[in-house]
Amino acid sequence: MNKILVIVGPTAVGKTSLGAKLAQEYHGELVSADSRQIYQSLDIITGKDRPRGVKVWLLDVVKPDQKFSAADYFRLGWEAIENIWRRGKLPIVVGGTGFYLKALLKGLATIGVPPDWSLRKKLENCSVSELQKKLREVDPQRAQRMNESDWQNPRRLIRAIEVAQKRKTVFAAEIKPYHGLIIGLTAPTKVLYERINQRVKERLQIGAEKEIKALLDRGYTWENSVLGETIGYREWRGFFEGYESKTEVIAKWQFAEHSYARRQMTYFRSMKEIHWFDITEADWADKVEKLVKDWYI
Repeated sequence: MNKILVIVGPTAVGKTSLGAKLAQEYHGELVSADSRQIYQSLDIITGKDRPRGVKVWLLDVVKPDQKFSAADYFRLGWEAIENIWRRGKLPIVVGGTGFYLKALLKGLATIGVPPDWSLRKKLENCSVSELQKKLREVDPQRAQRMNESDWQNPRRLIRAIEVAQKRKTVFAAEIKPYHGLIIGLTAPTKVLYERINQRVKERLQIGAEKEIKALLDRGYTWENSVLGETIGYREWRGFFEGYESKTEVIAKWQFAEHSYARRQMTYFRSMKEIHWFDITEADWADKVEKLVKDWYI
């Protein structure tokens, strides 16, 4: 049976580095599962890595003002995996967007349900509690199944309401049989926050501010693109509009990344099939290597 190796974990934990190393050892190619590296020109702040000598799929797929959904990711992700399989290589899915990973590996009941823009407009000003109440009314079972992260996420709640009202289920018949292994990287909170803070500083040094200015100069705005909803970009709005200092931006950016890492771990902890490794342990890489070798043979 064809194999898929998956590497998950919070931001700044070293997923891509591990994926590149394993790709070189096991004749593999990476498939990005990052919901922001999908976008062209969002390079520095998203940490769009291109390891030398390793092909990476699903980077730079759409422009910053284009819509891209988990259903789109499901379709393109499986196209990439099947292409890799046909050439006798190992797909290594790497990323921290849990919803994309779940869609890719398990299918998504909402695939094929198109966005209802009028409904989204109607619901966009509702509070989280109002959306929760609405979802309980239209689909109490879905409301009960949602994890805590999604239950507090207005976008996820609106999408669940949208799907419930469409009353349309599409099963994931397109998923091909595969033998998968999921590796999770983690670290103590203090260590993770330090890594995040350091990475923010590095991205400032290599041109984060210039990257945003270039996007704004090309006509992308906080409203007409993903800039206004993407961590590391949206925090700069006050600076570019003249009412916040760069120091405030950096603090907000780091705090937002910390919060995102916590949400990622909450999501991934619900996936019981993940084999977790703490990157602060001296022998974690050796343990990963043994697990992958035993699985791959």
